[in-house]
Amino acid sequence: MSRDLHLAFGHPELRATATEPAGMPEGMFDRISLRDHIVTVDIGAFQQERGAPQRICFNLVVEVAPHGAAADDDVDKILSYDTLTEAIAHELAAERINLLETLAERIALRVLAAPLALRCFVRIEKLDRGPGALGVEIVRARGDRQRLAAAGVEVEVPHPVVVYLDNAALASDRLTGWIDELEGSGQPAILCVGAPSVEVPRSASAAAQRRIDLLAIEQNAWVLAGRDRRCVVVGTRTELDWAMKHDELTVWAPSKLILDSARGPAVLPRSGPALARWFATEMQAARLIYVGTGGEGEGEHLPADTPALLQA
Repeated sequence: MSRDLHLAFGHPELRATATEPAGMPEGMFDRISLRDHIVTVDIGAFQQERGAPQRICFNLVVEVAPHGAAADDDVDKILSYDTLTEAIAHELAAERINLLETLAERIALRVLAAPLALRCFVRIEKLDRGPGALGVEIVRARGDRQRLAAAGVEVEVPHPVVVYLDNAALASDRLTGWIDELEGSGQPAILCVGAPSVEVPRSASAAAQRRIDLLAIEQNAWVLAGRDRRCVVVGTRTELDWAMKHDELTVWAPSKLILDSARGPAVLPRSGPALARWFATEMQAARLIYVGTGGEGEGEHLPADTPALLQA
């Protein structure tokens, strides 16, 4: 393990030398890292450490399974750096911890719950307890699934409120008030729109028409963004997940999720309410609210002049 840690935290040249001969040896994986992440926290087993926050420095290196992100330049295919910082923040917020060993173990296991993570190297150091940095280093592998289960590691899944706005609602004078309400609710919220009222170009190709219809919806999403700066248009699952975890308001641009989905919606893109219903299911939404449209199927249906969205 000490050799692995030496390679994990050393210069990449050390790892390259250790894996000679040239080429890609079996078992060598890409890595992502977080270096010198310093947080001030109340931690420690000694009485004099209680109520006396101290600086803790985190260094993480994670080996990841092969993926096609580099070729496709696709953020949804990578292990996001946010996974590392969020694992640290989650474990620090869960409870006061006495031992760095306990904290390192919990962080490693939480990171390893991510689909692409294979091995996680964690170094944690106290910067204010001695003449130098005092710390621990561990390495944990994804293969020990029983250890993950025993530790009770589960990745929280946000359950957003998905709000579909038809064109009347999009143009409503109440829009700012609705956004104020969503922003102040403390719940993650995602806004959806349909195509604009104007006629979109027609194509004899079904595949081409599908893309045209999706782009028309995204044009309307940008119209919404232009009405209120808090409405940020996003199209990747990574961005949506980040926004939900941070209670940020977003507007869904549907092209990427629909075109990349292995089991995309059966409805045509021009059916905005039906797409919103599919999207709400994919995102495991807590609520689906249609504003200004009758909608279809399950969901809450409100008129375009409704004074409030989050009604009981």
